Amino acid sequence: MNKYTVTPNGANVLIVRFDGVVVGWDQWVLLRSDAHHDNINCVRALEQHHLDQAVERGALIADFGDLFCAMQGKYDPRSSMDDIRPEDVGQDYLDRIVAHASEDYRASAPNWLLLGKGNHETNIRKRHGTDLTSNLTHRLNTMHGASAHVGGYGGWIRFMFSDGKRARGSKNLKYHHGAGGGGPVTKGVIQTNRQAVYLPDADIVVNGHTHDSWLLPIARERLSTRGAVSRDLLHFVRIPGYK
Repeated sequence: MNKYTVTPNGANVLIVRFDGVVVGWDQWVLLRSDAHHDNINCVRALEQHHLDQAVERGALIADFGDLFCAMQGKYDPRSSMDDIRPEDVGQDYLDRIVAHASEDYRASAPNWLLLGKGNHETNIRKRHGTDLTSNLTHRLNTMHGASAHVGGYGGWIRFMFSDGKRARGSKNLKYHHGAGGGGPVTKGVIQTNRQAVYLPDADIVVNGHTHDSWLLPIARERLSTRGAVSRDLLHFVRIPGYK
C-alpha cells in the first residue's frame, strides 16, 4: 500500500494525499456497501475474498453503510430469530455483532480508510442510542492497528496526487448510501441523471442501498476558468453488497 496522509476537512469530507507519484503508479481502492455482515444470509466467503484481495493489492477500503444488518434487536418489527447467527444471540446482541465484526476484519484492519453509515446503522442509533459504526471503527483503530475514519450517510473523499514537485492531480469521490428502491426495470439508474446535475464536481459517484450492481460512465464537456474546453467521464457506481 502506498504511503498517504488523511486530513478531515469539514463535515464528512476526507482529503487523502499521495506524494511521489510517478509513471506507472497505481493505488487500488475497494468500494463496498451493504455487507449486512451479521445477517445469516451474508455471503461471507465472497466478502472475505474481496478483503483478502484488498490486502494483497495494498488497497484502501471504503465502506458506505449497512455494514451491519442489526435487525434482530428489541423494538425492531422486522426482527426474526431465523436471521440471527448463533454467536450473536444474547441480551448484549448489539455489542456482540460489533465485537464479532471487529475480529472478522482484524487481518484487513490496516487497510480500512472509511466506514460510512447506512439506514440500518442510523435506525439503530435512533432506536437504541448507540452508534454501531463509531463503535466498530474505535475497535479497529485501538485493537487492530487501523487508522479508519467515521463517515456519514453521505460525504466526499478527495484523492490528491503529487510527484513531489509541480505536477498535481485529483479525483473527487462522492458517496451516498442511497434511498428508495432501485426498481425491477431501471435498477436506480435513472437517479444518475439527477445526481449528475447537482454533483458537478464529482469524478466518481458511489451509491448502495438497493442491492443492485452496475457501473455507468457519463461523458461530459467542461470549461475551465481560463476558457479551455475539456472532456471527461463521470463514473456512477452502484454496489450490490453481500446479502
